[in-house]
Amino acid sequence: MPADDADTHRRADGPVLPGDLGPEPLAITRLVAVALDEDLGPAPGRDVTTQATVDARARGRADVVAREAGAIAGLVVVPEVLDQVADRLDLPHATVTWHVQDGAVVEAGTVLATLEGPTQVLLVAERTLLNLVSRASGVATHTHRWTQALSGTGARVLDTRKTTPGLRALEKYAVRCGGGTNKRMGLFDVAMVKDNHVVAAGSVAAAVRAVRERFPDVAVQVEVDRPEQADEALDAGADFLLLDNMGTATLAATVALVRAREGSAGHVELEATGNLTLDRAREVALTGVDYLSVGALTHSSPILDVALDLDPRSVTAPVDVRADVPAGAASAVPAPAREPAPRP
Repeated sequence: MPADDADTHRRADGPVLPGDLGPEPLAITRLVAVALDEDLGPAPGRDVTTQATVDARARGRADVVAREAGAIAGLVVVPEVLDQVADRLDLPHATVTWHVQDGAVVEAGTVLATLEGPTQVLLVAERTLLNLVSRASGVATHTHRWTQALSGTGARVLDTRKTTPGLRALEKYAVRCGGGTNKRMGLFDVAMVKDNHVVAAGSVAAAVRAVRERFPDVAVQVEVDRPEQADEALDAGADFLLLDNMGTATLAATVALVRAREGSAGHVELEATGNLTLDRAREVALTGVDYLSVGALTHSSPILDVALDLDPRSVTAPVDVRADVPAGAASAVPAPAREPAPRP
């Protein structure tokens, strides 16, 4: 669908996380197009099983169901997947009835949405739709566990740039659905001075100064792994410190050092990072840091099992591939173009 229509659909009547704008619509449009190309072949592509066994005139109804308990994310992609599939097959668009919104925490067996439309559209869209919702819901569920572990401490869990290529907008949205916070979207919106930047620039102060001069509009974060480096970063004017791979005692001492200087330096946000685990989360949070950053939210979350169940009673046209079928059915779908085989 066009970007403006997609924007209206998701943000007006869709299942977007309450209070959130959702993933950038153009990113979702591109993501779905690539995912469908993978599954169907180059556009328009084909599904040789569905288009051979299901009459193009058939209509049906299917439920998207959570097979296990967890936090839900990614429902915002469902209309885009259905619409792009319908356009590829030259069939009418399916409709969606939402039963929950992204961010909901559900029990196993919960129906998340009901889809109605051409049965071919529902079945061709099935795997792409489920891959994206399952992946996003897995990230949201993992993040939700961290937010529960940190409840009452005042600290929040952050994501990182350790995302699946092509899925960053969706995965970072999923973190928000699970109650987490996005650290930065990429290399373009926040400066993060790490050890290699310090080596290249010559010192923390030189690195911070260079960023301030070249990109005065961005916040500057500095990674430190010793209390004396925190002092150096504060002297250089850092807005945000990453306290990397520190033991709890060192972390607490560094937090105390920074807080003692805030009268002159102003408030500095502090993030614990590196080798953090759920069983240590509260201990780290109680040192007084503002955030815990956890790359595993996006690089190691298992999927949440989500399924699509077609109601057999809802199919309203006969399955008869021998009948005179319209365009979009099996006999009218050409094979995708392929590269010629190399000569021996």
